[in-house]
Amino acid sequence: MKISQMNLTALAVFSRAAEHGSVSRAAQETGLSSSTASHHLRKLEELMGVALFDHQRRPLTLTTEGETFLPRVLAALSALEQGATETLSGALGTTRQLRMAMVEDFDSEISPELARHLAVALPRCTFEHLTRPSHEVISLVKARDIDVGVGTEPTFGADDITSFPLLRDPFVLVVPRGLAHPAEAYLDNTTGLPFLRYSHRQIMSARIEAQLQRMRVQLPQRFEFESNQSLLGLVADGAGWTITTPTNYLRGRRFHRQVSLLPFPGSDFGRTLSIYLAKGYSMDVLELIDVTLRRLIEARAIDPLIADYPWLREQFRLLPRITPVC
Repeated sequence: MKISQMNLTALAVFSRAAEHGSVSRAAQETGLSSSTASHHLRKLEELMGVALFDHQRRPLTLTTEGETFLPRVLAALSALEQGATETLSGALGTTRQLRMAMVEDFDSEISPELARHLAVALPRCTFEHLTRPSHEVISLVKARDIDVGVGTEPTFGADDITSFPLLRDPFVLVVPRGLAHPAEAYLDNTTGLPFLRYSHRQIMSARIEAQLQRMRVQLPQRFEFESNQSLLGLVADGAGWTITTPTNYLRGRRFHRQVSLLPFPGSDFGRTLSIYLAKGYSMDVLELIDVTLRRLIEARAIDPLIADYPWLREQFRLLPRITPVC
């Protein structure tokens, strides 16, 4: 076997198929068609001279040889990604300014880590870092008052600025821990607990209310809060329940022992967090931010939460990268 004949795309497909037990899911995450992903797997197995998966089982299951190979592949892909980031960082040494705004969702852990990484990667750069609601992030990018923003894709569209999808963040129910009510009972308003709403001024609130209207769910309009921490604190005290997303839930770590997550009833319902770029700003800086953010989100948000709530695996995930066109 010649290592030079190995295809990086095939290795990426292999690692994703091993993670999810599905070629179609691997294809989705690598931006390929299912037939192309299957082709890459077949070619990799032919090159290796062994079967890496038991193709007769569903979900796909690794063979003994596949289990031996997987950790090496993951380590190699991680090293290549890290190397690309470090190389790119070296080419960015002359960047002088970065004005950036991010939604509150990442404020506790991911934003500080990102800032530390960028400070090293951009040694001659001055930074301005803002925390804003999503609609303000988008407005600031449009006005070119900031260079890069991270926020929720609005329902009304943002066609006049460049956006790069980052994270699928599904809506979930947050309820007091220990209650046995099914998720449907909360939407039916039969639990005896009030629904605690986000402020109507927030994009997330508009999306939740639109979904409830589509489902013809009517809940009393009694409590409305702008603060995510206030909402989770009241749920932790047993004073009600709410609808939020995993990223917002993660911000309230001190309440996690007192609350539980339930899947949102019915069809998949979520939002997309994207990176927004002001016209004319460096694509190289965007690439650095995108790569770093993805690594941090996976380590700090996705992996810990899926460990506690495995049913989130299919919904709470990074979206395929879109390569910037310079």
